[in-house]
Amino acid sequence: MAIYIVLVNYTDQGIRNVKDTTKRVDAIKEMAKKFGVTTKEFYWTLGSYDVVNIFEASDDASMAALVASIGAAGNVRTITMRAFVQKDMEGILAKLG
Repeated sequence: MAIYIVLVNYTDQGIRNVKDTTKRVDAIKEMAKKFGVTTKEFYWTLGSYDVVNIFEASDDASMAALVASIGAAGNVRTITMRAFVQKDMEGILAKLG
C-alpha cells in the first residue's frame, strides 16, 4: 500500500464551520473506505497548515478520487504528497546503480 500525506488548509467556508471539523473527519473516513483508501491519522496542527492527514491506498487514482471529493465539499484546500518508507527508498536508491 502506498502512503500519502495530505496537507490541509481551511477555506473561508471551512473556518466559518470549524466547529464541525471533527464531524467532517468522520465523514472523510467513511468516504475513504468507499474509495478503498485507509485512513491512518488526522492531526490538527499549528503553523502553515491547519490539518495533516495520513492515508494508505493501493493506487494513485483511488487517492486522487478521495482528495477530489474532499475538495469538492468546499471546506478545505489540499496538497497531497506520496511518501516512501525506508524499505521503499532503499529500492529506489538501488535503481541508481
